[in-house]
Amino acid sequence: MKLSNFFYGFLTSAFLLSSCSKEEIVDSGSVESDVLQTEFSSKALKPIGSGVMMQAFYWNVPAGGTWWDVVKGKVDDWSDAGIDAIWLPPVSKAMNGPLSMGYDPFDYYDFGQYNQMGSVETRFGSRSELTSLITTAHNERLSVIADIVINHNSGGDSEPNEWAEKDTYTDFNPMSGLFYRSKSDFHPNKDFKKDDGIFGGFPDLSHAQPYVQDWLWKRSNSVAKYYKNTMKFDGWRFDYVKGFAPWVAREWQRNAGGFAVGEYWDGDVNKLKKWVDQAQMSAFDFGCYYKMRDAFMGNNLNALNGDMLWKRNASRAVTFVANHDTDEIIDNKLLAYAYILTHEGYPAIFYRDYEEWLDKNKLNNLIWIHNNLAGGNTSNLWTDNDEYIAKRNGGGGKNGLIVYINNSNSWKERWIETNWSNRQIKDYTGNSGWQPTTQSSRWVKIQAPPKGYSVWSLK
Repeated sequence: MKLSNFFYGFLTSAFLLSSCSKEEIVDSGSVESDVLQTEFSSKALKPIGSGVMMQAFYWNVPAGGTWWDVVKGKVDDWSDAGIDAIWLPPVSKAMNGPLSMGYDPFDYYDFGQYNQMGSVETRFGSRSELTSLITTAHNERLSVIADIVINHNSGGDSEPNEWAEKDTYTDFNPMSGLFYRSKSDFHPNKDFKKDDGIFGGFPDLSHAQPYVQDWLWKRSNSVAKYYKNTMKFDGWRFDYVKGFAPWVAREWQRNAGGFAVGEYWDGDVNKLKKWVDQAQMSAFDFGCYYKMRDAFMGNNLNALNGDMLWKRNASRAVTFVANHDTDEIIDNKLLAYAYILTHEGYPAIFYRDYEEWLDKNKLNNLIWIHNNLAGGNTSNLWTDNDEYIAKRNGGGGKNGLIVYINNSNSWKERWIETNWSNRQIKDYTGNSGWQPTTQSSRWVKIQAPPKGYSVWSLK
């Protein structure tokens, strides 16, 4: 995650509930009076993981409250292309108000309807625009994944703190009237000095405190259940999970349900595997990401033989080529997408790659290949500095495929063994005009263009 304008000053428009104790706020329930008027779609959603995830934002998308409408205008085309879920940035009001990308959360229940932190709307729009986007996505059978930031908070008032032995910005009085927080809800407190990690010096939520657990996932109007049952989110992307123990995200998901993936930013696959096993959810495959960076930026495709989360547990791996935090695979980026969209794991596409920087038609072709051909486990057929060939062995109603990635400056050809005897195959990318027939022994010669790829399956 990133945060801009670190602690540029507490904005004075926060509404103070100074006359209410924490206990009174716990018992009172929500003080908001608005009621959602939108009728949510009853259409069956595509199963998450059956297609491709779209990261529906990038860092510093245009401010001014227009982003929800921008995304809403694209979900129809995305669904037609084979996307099954969209991942939104953090949706609640944050310390930096209209400028914030949401990773400095203040009021988890303000989706752009309260005048606090310098604005009514968030950077992305109003609550009604958000709910309209979610409804439209559901009508297009797309799931909507919320970015959940629960390691730290931002924007609280200063208060004396005997455990920190200084004043701390830990007095949170959200205008929603929900989830008031004070120094005892952060680290250090009388019971817990610290947890797994802090971020940027922001107040670090103490998830072991029963009060914090109640508001994050246990109560009927907890953040988790409100996002699921009222706002109608279908899944969760947990930000900076190195900052808290795996059981925290696990308890959220156990109480709220839905798809869940964590941002465990580490290329060590042993650590990734340990985290997904403990959290019992998916993780972004940074092992795969860094091996692709070495392969495509370092011009050595042998790196693709390295360890990756999808090779350990494909059902828990969300693969990606770029995101809002890291975009290091500049050269041969389309080849990297050819890799993740033909291999195991749940692939995610970055908004700017799809909408601005790469060839959308070629990405749509790869999404179709992923959704219609890429079934079964993976066998490596050939790897060297310039060439990589792998086979998906088919299953789940899909014939499987053979992907040939060529990082050299000339056409390449190789004989490879398929799963098909005496069958005609073709390159579904259109990059090769060949339509060879496999021998009775299942061998066939295929080709790939320079700095390109081909994907072969039964004609």
